[in-house]
Amino acid sequence: TGSQKPPISREPLPPPPPKITVSASVSQSRTRESQTPSPQASRPQLPECLASVLKPTNETLNFWTHFIPLLLFLSKFCRLFFLSGQDVPFHHPWLLPLWCYASGVLLTFAMSCTAHVFSCLSLRLRAAFFYLDYASISYYGFGSTVAYYYYLLPGLSLLDARVMTPYVQQRLGWHVDCTRLIAAYRALVLPVAFVLAVACTVACCKSRTDWCSYPFALRTFVFVMPLSMACPIMLESWLFDLRGENPTLFVHFYRRYFWLVVAAFFNVSKIPERIHPGLFDIIGHSHQLFHIFTFLSIYDQVYYVEEGLRQFLKAPPAAPTFSGTVGYMLLLVICLGLVIKKFLNSTEFCSKK
Repeated sequence: TGSQKPPISREPLPPPPPKITVSASVSQSRTRESQTPSPQASRPQLPECLASVLKPTNETLNFWTHFIPLLLFLSKFCRLFFLSGQDVPFHHPWLLPLWCYASGVLLTFAMSCTAHVFSCLSLRLRAAFFYLDYASISYYGFGSTVAYYYYLLPGLSLLDARVMTPYVQQRLGWHVDCTRLIAAYRALVLPVAFVLAVACTVACCKSRTDWCSYPFALRTFVFVMPLSMACPIMLESWLFDLRGENPTLFVHFYRRYFWLVVAAFFNVSKIPERIHPGLFDIIGHSHQLFHIFTFLSIYDQVYYVEEGLRQFLKAPPAAPTFSGTVGYMLLLVICLGLVIKKFLNSTEFCSKK
């Protein structure tokens, strides 16, 4: 009889597994996150990061929208310090506030470019670069306050007791000597701005951890806080004829704040990519627009700070001190460095927000 063949099963075969499809929205979201490193994915090397600024990625125009302004402002400040034709040498104490301000502007754009290009090297470097980016914005904000303090605020009637004391008596009927109030403000404005710079950096670094549900809104809000240091200029325009007395300051000051409002709108709303996901991944997404409008705001600010410097040099008061300008900036660098070190040592630095 021999060996018999096993009977052939007549049971139906199982159906093939269903095809897995990826929706357009998921695919687009992955495209937008392509620059975010993951522990499993192979990470790009330094030459690849440098080459990426010439490739169509979601970070390419983020880089160029701040690198081009960096070159423009570098050229602008070089002309102011070295080619302005004035009799004031670049190392004169009268220019110390301008050095503080210029370093803040240039550092902000430089750190933004660095963060957008090299943040994909590793999660730790990503966190470090964005912490440095936040710190540079705080540094710039304090440098702006230093420039305001020496070049713009002394020319305001609001901070002149000889003008404000009779003004308050005439308008409000209050017999108040404004000398002490104005002196107190002058004494506190730089220390308060210093504390705000450190606090804003802490808040923005904290916003990259998992506890924060709306990180972009928080970062926008905390960086609006230091802008309050410019309130005397706004009050000056309400109480006195700033438009007639200093039209350059009036026009560029308010136009700067218009640009900042527009920039904040795009940063928080995430328009237009929220309306049409995927269409603006490479060109036109909200972060690029945010970069463009912040550049315009700083451009206007540089213009009226330069005008304030011209007025300051016509009749300069006591020369700014090294400790009251550069000394403050160096101390701020140390404090911000300690903040960044603390957050990098935290176990939550891997957040991708």
